[in-house]
Amino acid sequence: MTRRALVLGADGFIGRYIIHHLRDAGWDVLASARRVSRLERMGFAVLQADLADPATHDAAFWAPHLADGRAVVNAAGLLTGSEAAFRGVHVAAPRAAYAARAAGAPALLLSAVGLEADTPFAHWRREGEAVAAEAGATILRAGLVLGDTSYGGSSLARALAALPVVTPVVGDGQQVFNPIHARDLSRVIAACLDTPPPPGPQDIGGPERITQAGLLGLLRGWMGLAPVPVLRIPLPMARTLGRVGDLLRLGPVSLTAVTQLARGVEADETALTRQLGLAPDGVSRFATARPAGTQDLWHARLYLMRPVLRLTLAFLWLFSGLLGLFLPSAQFLPLVEGSPVPDAAWIAMARLGGVADLVLVGLLLRNWRPRLTGIFQLGLVGAYTISFSFIAPELWFLPLGGLQKNLPILALILVWMVLEDER
Repeated sequence: MTRRALVLGADGFIGRYIIHHLRDAGWDVLASARRVSRLERMGFAVLQADLADPATHDAAFWAPHLADGRAVVNAAGLLTGSEAAFRGVHVAAPRAAYAARAAGAPALLLSAVGLEADTPFAHWRREGEAVAAEAGATILRAGLVLGDTSYGGSSLARALAALPVVTPVVGDGQQVFNPIHARDLSRVIAACLDTPPPPGPQDIGGPERITQAGLLGLLRGWMGLAPVPVLRIPLPMARTLGRVGDLLRLGPVSLTAVTQLARGVEADETALTRQLGLAPDGVSRFATARPAGTQDLWHARLYLMRPVLRLTLAFLWLFSGLLGLFLPSAQFLPLVEGSPVPDAAWIAMARLGGVADLVLVGLLLRNWRPRLTGIFQLGLVGAYTISFSFIAPELWFLPLGGLQKNLPILALILVWMVLEDER
């Protein structure tokens, strides 16, 4: 008999490992995520569902997809977000999905260890666990999860390990972790669906303990980079950096991440692995099991360039916007002297352009829909370049560079758009 599973959060870092493992093990997988086009191209049956959308908070939304006795695997979760988004993703939508499953169909929530912290992430994870417990779902608390690929916190770890002069760690760097490979975690999830463990949260991690500094050193060695000194960042400074990361939406650079790193992430895996008869690999084995490729080194070195490029573009548009709004017309009208466009039109275009530039500053600082923000930037720079090429072609020949500077700016925007596209 074919086993069936609906996987929520299937497009996430761990979610992709889960659906690939289940499919390889013969499961009929229905992959659900907010964006499913790439999963569909990978050959999966998909269900598009934004768990923050109230439509997914009704069991009727899920019932047609669970009537065949499918198991529910909930790998969805938010690290940061609004209260409404947290409630939808961690509580309302999962509750509806659990309620819609057929009698006797298993359910599993992938949660996390370290939920004692006073953070929105920990609070809503606890709320999600309460909903799962009411539904009789298996609750699996994973420690630090790594893989052959990386995303979020694991990408940040590689980036920090690849820095050229020092390796920064939060606090003294001696916090303990026992990472588990996402492949082994997927094996555990499949085994729990077949043989549910006793009620209550179950920890899962790897069998080998390693410190924060040791893990970064291991990743650095895997990439073939020479050792560098460890830079210990005091906790107050690290928390400040986390708050800045939250403000500027720098992804894994957040107060939640700093809080987790300061505590360490250790899971007691012994009871569950003994019950299931599984033996996950230790981190020193799986982290170096394959050679690091060019793409690994490029990704590690470029990862921290994402926010640098975004803030650089924000500064560029800020400077351009302020000039457009406040530069006296007497200073820029001589540059277009003799053009058929009236001076009043040039002044109006400069002021309106300044407003558009400052709008872009806000979008970049909030990291609002990077693809649309990138298209907006390309369109604005392209429009400036084409328009001025016709109206005042002499701007291409200014001694210190005029319109030709737009070409590297266009390339910079394109590179930033590539780096922002993680899925």
